Amino acid sequence: MIRNEVSNVIRTLIWFIYFCLYLLSVIPVWLRLKRLAKQGREDEVDDLLFTEVRKWARSLLNLAGAKVSLDGAEHVPATGPVLFVCNHQGYFDIPLLLGYVHKPMAFIAKAETKKIPIISSWMTMMKCVFMKRNNLRQSFEAIEEGSRILKSGHSLVIFPEGTRSKSCQMGPFKPGSLKLALQAQVPIVPITINGTYKLMERQGFLIRQAEVNLTIAEPILPQEETTARALANQAQEIIQSNLGSA
Repeated sequence: MIRNEVSNVIRTLIWFIYFCLYLLSVIPVWLRLKRLAKQGREDEVDDLLFTEVRKWARSLLNLAGAKVSLDGAEHVPATGPVLFVCNHQGYFDIPLLLGYVHKPMAFIAKAETKKIPIISSWMTMMKCVFMKRNNLRQSFEAIEEGSRILKSGHSLVIFPEGTRSKSCQMGPFKPGSLKLALQAQVPIVPITINGTYKLMERQGFLIRQAEVNLTIAEPILPQEETTARALANQAQEIIQSNLGSA
């Protein structure tokens, strides 16, 4: 027992050191991305960004000792933007999605993350949208910005629970962010995440090995007469059913 705890402490220290060093090591890539963006070479920016972020995300999961299983990869549309709707168990949800869902994506993120050095710059390059949830006007502006991003051809991820559950339980879905799909008329792809909380949240900030399941369901095609609440309920039911069977 003590040996396992010592091993987890060492794993956690190594993981955080690696996390910081990796961010520093990719500064040349960041500078190249900036040059390509200035030259208007958006396709090259997207390709390089997706490759680097995917590699980084997978390395974080591997170092944490995550054993990832993926079901339903064929349900991700090969072309066109989508709105990924996911439950939110822990911090490792984001690298899990970036590393194992084969489609470039950005996130609707808490406004506080914009204050994090280096990471916020990468998030901006990815076209992430920063939302201040307790400010109605800014939340509305974030929805409008997200809709524009979807219409421009880029996919987005939302966590309608609004916060991490830190467990296998799932909180109610808030319908507001589902307006993105209605405004942009893009498919909704429900994704069930199960097990990421075991990597960290279950024991505070101590990282432990764990099995993680990622289940991608068939897309939902929103109709003009559909409400955001109806879409939220439908997506939650699908995610909950896969959570129970994972």
